[in-house]
Amino acid sequence: MSEPRPTFGRRSDYSPDPIQVAATTPTAVMALPPPTGAAALRVACLARLDPAAFAEATPERLQADVERLIAEIADEKRIQLNGREQRQLAGELVDDMVGLGPLEPLLDDDTVTDIMVNGPDRVFVERRGKLMLSPVRFRDVGHVANIAQRIAAAVGRRIDEGSPMVDARLADGSRVNIIFPPLALNGACLSIRKFARRRITFETLVANGSATLQIARVLQVASAARLNVIISGGTGAGKTTLMNAMSLMIDPGERIITVEDAAELQLQQPHVVRLETRPSNLEGRGEVTQRDLVRNALRMRPDRLIVGEVRGAEAFDMLQAMNTGHDGSMSTIHANTSRDAITRIENMVQMGQPNLPLRAIRTQIVSAVDIIIQLERMRDGVRRISQVTEVIGLEGDIVTMNDIFQFEYEGENPDGSLRGRYKVSRARPGFAARLQYFNLDRAWNAAIEEAAE
Repeated sequence: MSEPRPTFGRRSDYSPDPIQVAATTPTAVMALPPPTGAAALRVACLARLDPAAFAEATPERLQADVERLIAEIADEKRIQLNGREQRQLAGELVDDMVGLGPLEPLLDDDTVTDIMVNGPDRVFVERRGKLMLSPVRFRDVGHVANIAQRIAAAVGRRIDEGSPMVDARLADGSRVNIIFPPLALNGACLSIRKFARRRITFETLVANGSATLQIARVLQVASAARLNVIISGGTGAGKTTLMNAMSLMIDPGERIITVEDAAELQLQQPHVVRLETRPSNLEGRGEVTQRDLVRNALRMRPDRLIVGEVRGAEAFDMLQAMNTGHDGSMSTIHANTSRDAITRIENMVQMGQPNLPLRAIRTQIVSAVDIIIQLERMRDGVRRISQVTEVIGLEGDIVTMNDIFQFEYEGENPDGSLRGRYKVSRARPGFAARLQYFNLDRAWNAAIEEAAE
């Protein structure tokens, strides 16, 4: 009987998983058969590798050295592998040693925007807004756990049964969420939101169908005129991408301070101070929250304060910053519509200031926020700006708003893409004086009139 084809980094169909064997053998401990073929070659190679010797080696040098070692061991043990299979095994070993193992090809693939690991055999990716199962496999649940712990350790955090949830980031800024057993029943689960390697501009957003040219011009004016902006949307709607694009219009002479749970903003200005939260240690001490950082940032003489995502009581301090001379501040928030974004901000302010009257909160909001930009990932996979809304003021206890742009669905094209148009409001904005102050009123009006035609 011929030996099955080696699967290298993937879990083999003919080599039983120790965890599955233990689960189905409640009596005596069952002895596992010794590894054969490529699996034996992998074990032997790992046994001979000296981590200290390869610590300073470049990935290219490491790849060449591992290929030579594999060839030597294959000759000694009479394991039949051709040159392509040896290179593949060497590449997987190098990825395990200095990278993220089987995930490396997905991280190098620019068409992949999200990676979701639901266990060793279920790795999903998002391409062009659509989820699909990828052929990538891990060897076993321990392999997934090792990669997860490596990611957490790289940013000074830990992930284990005692601390089973963590937010982290990769070296390129990609955002990672990890959840560990016993909370995750099928083993460690990873969710990776990749960042585009090329800089996202408004021209890119227009080309992708996320906005029209006129909306892009309006948002450029809003950023340059230092309007306070809230970017709202669901998970994966493109909020951080839009914020990065809007930041390109910030004057290089301004001092910007960013506050994030996991640093992921990619601002291009020369004067940027990046602050990141810190979880508590093993003794439950040392935690630094977003609210702590926002308060400290206000003492650092910022021209603009950018909060990566408002999730809790820091919403009150963000509004305070917008109301105390830090014009042009921006933040993102999870909400389904512009109106829902106002309600969510109210709820989060009450988390930190429970005795503050609702009318006082709404007065703070309408005084602080100029524009809410609503993003939506639609069913054709395109992330579109669905609303650009001006926060006008209060009528009684109701926050009045005006949709400058609102996407109206009209139908579906033969290729499956959605067809629609933007309804445009020509009403004079309440921040018209601000636009005149920055000599941007004509650019704003020209974009609005062109969009309304």
